Amino acid sequence: MVVSPEVTVSIGEDIVLSCAFTHPRQQDYSGIINVKWFPRNSNAEPLFSCSVTNDSMNGPNHCLSPPLRFSLHGDPRRGELSLLIRTVQLTDDDAYICSVQLDSRWNSIQKSTELHVTAKPQILSLRVLETPSGSDRMLQCEVEGDPQPKIVWLSDSRRQLENQGWTFESGPYRQISSVPYLEEEVLICRAESKLGEAERMFPADNSLVIALTVCGLILLLLLLLSAGVIVYCRTKRGAATEIELHYSTITRSTLAPSEPAAGSRKRHEDSAQHFEKEEVVLWVFPFRRVPHSDGCLTNSCFKKKQNCAR
Repeated sequence: MVVSPEVTVSIGEDIVLSCAFTHPRQQDYSGIINVKWFPRNSNAEPLFSCSVTNDSMNGPNHCLSPPLRFSLHGDPRRGELSLLIRTVQLTDDDAYICSVQLDSRWNSIQKSTELHVTAKPQILSLRVLETPSGSDRMLQCEVEGDPQPKIVWLSDSRRQLENQGWTFESGPYRQISSVPYLEEEVLICRAESKLGEAERMFPADNSLVIALTVCGLILLLLLLLSAGVIVYCRTKRGAATEIELHYSTITRSTLAPSEPAAGSRKRHEDSAQHFEKEEVVLWVFPFRRVPHSDGCLTNSCFKKKQNCAR
């Protein structure tokens, strides 16, 4: 049997613990192959176990299992006994034993492999705790990592505090550190190891939240301003259409009197042409028509009152 004596993996990744075996009777053996993977203590319940008949390479592989956290990676009929561990956790850091047995008359063959799980420093919590007496307050920082990180306390100017408080282990891969805390004081908890570092400020820095809030308000104001401009333009457009219709009605009523005498026909046509020309010019420039006392319309943009068509 051949195994990898030592394997290292980062937390959260998948890993294969390789294991392969050969046996003098493997080629002509048609019995059952029993496969088991144990943690360090071989008397514990196996992490994975399966059995497959070695009578045909084309038959189904009953050791193939659903995608569980621990499953077989390979085919025992080919001597492949590797263990696949999905989403490795720090608690998976241990020794694992690969075991195979051809039948009950043969003793099992087994070998162990070491799995080392590494994790960059991570700050799990940073909070203020009241002492039992209520007179003092402590700022507590809990970190996790493997190798175990070192905790350093910094001021808001990023200078290391003289009083680093005290630190104790809260688990195999966790530490808790506490320092005295004064109201409105700004402190930084930093965890560092050879794999990297992590830090967190207390109270939390809300500058990003404030910036996002300001940007959101500016965007909202721009949207409201755009909506106001659109409403204003539509209102002005409707008012201009109403004036145009009103003026067209007055022009038609003025230019369509009772049938004029033959002698005044030419003057009437000239007057109509004058109104048509005025109408074109008036719509090129903004204007406001004001009713005159004699019933004529006066263009307020003109300094000189136009003569009415009679």
